[in-house]
Amino acid sequence: MLVFVMMSFITRNDFNSFYVPTTLDDFFLPGSQPMESGTFNSPNQCDNCHGGYDQNAEPSFTWRGSMMAHSMRDPLFEASMTIANQDAEFSGDLCIRCHSPGGWLEGRSTPTDGSALTLNDRQGVQCHACHKMMDPISTDAEDVTYMNSINNIPPINGNGMYVVDSEDIRRGPYANVQSNHATKYSEFHKSSTMCATCHDVSNPVYSKQADGTYAPNALGTPAPSFDTYELFPIERTYSEWKMSAYNSDTGIPSEAFGGNLENVISCMDCHMKEVTGKGADKNFVPVRTDLGQHDLTGGNTFVPLLIKDLYANDADVDLEALDAGILRARYMLQNAATMNLNATAVENGFDVEVEIINETGHKLPSGYPEGRRMWINVVAYDNNDNVLFESGAYNGTTAVLNQDGTKIYEAKLGMSQDVADIANANGTRTYTAGESFHFALNNVVIKDNRIPPRGFTNANFEAIQAAPVGYSYVDGAFSDTTIYTVPANTDKIEVKLYYQTVSKEYIEFLRDNNVTNTKGLDLYNLWVAHGKSTPELMAEAELYTGTLTIEQSDHSDHAVSIYPNPAAEQVNVSLNIESPYKVSIDLFTMTGKKIRTITPDGLSVAGKHVVTLPVDDISSGNYIIRVNIGNTVMSKLLVIY
Repeated sequence: MLVFVMMSFITRNDFNSFYVPTTLDDFFLPGSQPMESGTFNSPNQCDNCHGGYDQNAEPSFTWRGSMMAHSMRDPLFEASMTIANQDAEFSGDLCIRCHSPGGWLEGRSTPTDGSALTLNDRQGVQCHACHKMMDPISTDAEDVTYMNSINNIPPINGNGMYVVDSEDIRRGPYANVQSNHATKYSEFHKSSTMCATCHDVSNPVYSKQADGTYAPNALGTPAPSFDTYELFPIERTYSEWKMSAYNSDTGIPSEAFGGNLENVISCMDCHMKEVTGKGADKNFVPVRTDLGQHDLTGGNTFVPLLIKDLYANDADVDLEALDAGILRARYMLQNAATMNLNATAVENGFDVEVEIINETGHKLPSGYPEGRRMWINVVAYDNNDNVLFESGAYNGTTAVLNQDGTKIYEAKLGMSQDVADIANANGTRTYTAGESFHFALNNVVIKDNRIPPRGFTNANFEAIQAAPVGYSYVDGAFSDTTIYTVPANTDKIEVKLYYQTVSKEYIEFLRDNNVTNTKGLDLYNLWVAHGKSTPELMAEAELYTGTLTIEQSDHSDHAVSIYPNPAAEQVNVSLNIESPYKVSIDLFTMTGKKIRTITPDGLSVAGKHVVTLPVDDISSGNYIIRVNIGNTVMSKLLVIY
């Protein structure tokens, strides 16, 4: 087998680069092919009716602030595609088909560095391309007529295998639409399967083997199977949703996502939330309460800054929309996770338990793995605010994350030894087996500890090539808990969850490995100029150890119990004290904020006493009741509903 692979992947020296001599055929995928889908109008034309009247509802403004509109202007993407083309010739074709579908379908994806693309092509995933798209498995007569005119119908939704009509018929999720152009109702445009098109991505150069590994196909030939799950997985965001509890008849209740919806089910429900407004500025257009906002936002707050820098004078770039898109992305991040923080006094200090709960319908974080990550920062202070302990320290000046003992949620890819040997066959450059940023050559998942969504099972995620790697989650898990031990003189504990679009390591890789053009260096300079991908704060909590100290005296015969628990209107604190002591009862939030104190009278005698604490005016949630009896402090968890 190795002999065959080496014959297929002979490399050549070109400008001190080593290209695997793949061809366009190696990256062939079914679906509409170049010149089979007609031409594509500029989004500027769509602005005539769909922009300029309501920034919250109109399709134009929110789309222009999303990364979808700038997917082909993205300098991070361009630098990454440059390395892919260096490592495997023509691999950029796979990238361009999703980042500029109009350009790809009009035949301008070669050269595969994107140099033939027009200014219109660089408006990314644009209106006309999406709204001419049809479901590859549609049974609609008009759709079938078009599909019968082409030769390559995809077997599955995914991997950029789109089918796009050659006729100018605008498809959308509403029936009986009045419009100045031809329209057609499309169930596909309400379905998450549409999102699978470019958010279930595989490398078609590698096919799955019987032992679960991925080996190169014969050079110059398409993959033997175009089933997404038979090829090497790059991104499985759609499939993660498909195997989640969100993909159900009722979905999951959500106050943060969905807009006018109470429950969220599909990708669109979160990333195109339902708002109230009009889809166009014409008088005959109805006001809808289920209008899909063309938000299309993920968690990228960094690259829009670079777009603003590079294209500030471009008439097609709306700086105000980009700023609004950054705010929407930040909102998404701040609602993508919740944090539970608890601590317990132990012999040598405090055990701090941090639970991160995934509030999304896919892994957290999800998507293309290179450089994006999420981590926990824990800091313990003494009562003079001196730092006693820190995990997950990040230096904003150097962009260095101290990874020693830090919980980082991420996916890492790499290459097998045989692929590294092949890549090194003629080498003055060195490829090393194991973890690697060489996207086009990678054929191994090295690590994946990202938090699964609700409904996760190991069997289902194994089936979609998205099982945890180097980590484990039990069936049903949608959170992860990490325990830290901090010193006994800790007074305050602060915990923060951060997300970063791109790491220093990846940025420097793209700079140092680019021997083709200056895109890696250009990206590096932009990265330096715009905060080095400043981490975004997703969630935070703090806790004071005074609320957690357990029986810190010799009076261990004191007894405290609380009931009912959970409580709605009041809670009874039952005290059994061994001798007369001054008593106080404090109620704290889980972050250590005191919200109520009771100093009951009449406890000057030993024995059993019951003190009533009203809680009917307090929001539901978890709280700490701290009972002080003389020098003894005892804490209890109280749930209010």
